[in-house]
Amino acid sequence: MPAIDVAGEFETIRRLFAPLAHPEWGRGLLDDVAVVPSRPGFDLVLTKDTIVEGVHFLPTDPLDTVAQKLLRVNLSDLAAKGAEPFGYLLSCGWSERCGWPERQAFAKGLADDQKAFGVALLGGDTVVTPGPATFSATLMGWSPKGKTVSRAGARPGDLVFVTGFIGDGWLGLQAAREKLGLAPERLAALVEHYRRPIPRLIFADAIRDMATASVDVSDGLIADLGHIAGASRVGLDIDLEVTPLSPAGQAWFAGRVDEQAALETLATGGDDYEIAFTAAAKDEPALRREAERRHIWLTCLGRVVEGKGVTARFAGQPVQIAATGFTHG
Repeated sequence: MPAIDVAGEFETIRRLFAPLAHPEWGRGLLDDVAVVPSRPGFDLVLTKDTIVEGVHFLPTDPLDTVAQKLLRVNLSDLAAKGAEPFGYLLSCGWSERCGWPERQAFAKGLADDQKAFGVALLGGDTVVTPGPATFSATLMGWSPKGKTVSRAGARPGDLVFVTGFIGDGWLGLQAAREKLGLAPERLAALVEHYRRPIPRLIFADAIRDMATASVDVSDGLIADLGHIAGASRVGLDIDLEVTPLSPAGQAWFAGRVDEQAALETLATGGDDYEIAFTAAAKDEPALRREAERRHIWLTCLGRVVEGKGVTARFAGQPVQIAATGFTHG
């Protein structure tokens, strides 16, 4: 089947993306702009991420999951800021493998996640590229005026927390490449996490109300905590041994001889899309209640201290970590 000439740009927009557009603000994707009414008492929060075939997803990944990963990595950024998403702009660079069935699958993935997360398409662009498939989205959300959490609010004495489990993103990539020897159900769970991570939007209001600084864990736990340390001009002292592992992560970890090296790998692998944040110690009981009410695992990793950077400890001793996370170059 022809890969590129199946449908042109405007036919792709009309048949696949116009049905996904917001009925009012997106103008049917017939205009050059979207028009979003202002919302009194709220700030508009925007984020943008791009994913590239061979870098952020595998050439063998189904296009519906690629579309969902694109939305979810952006939604994760909004969740970490305590924002409520409502819409997005989309850019598609179709490669030669993206024929009409692949484009249909991509649009189906978007449609499913629009329903799941309450967002709508507002506009964008599509092109054909001789290089790898490349997709970009700009997500938009609302946050009560002046309440958007930044990376810069951590204070000495605050505690350091992370939602969910760490390491499943890196392990999921290894599983998708068939490089892990685990039970089939463990492998399936890891691949699912790698392809379709779950943004912690359900915890966004708790982050907004109680976090002093926050970041989503995309490049790696250590690297992203380092962003908080740098922006807040403080140090973060964390314990690698309390790194929360999923059942699949625990199964992999149980087979490691060097536990310290294994935890360093999981804490620097990236693609977890959990929320790492700091909060006042007095708010820990309330945070734990909110996490339990939402069925979210919450782990205290350590404490904010005077100084700079992240100090990771194993068996009570500081460890030197050469590469703290993924870098985009």
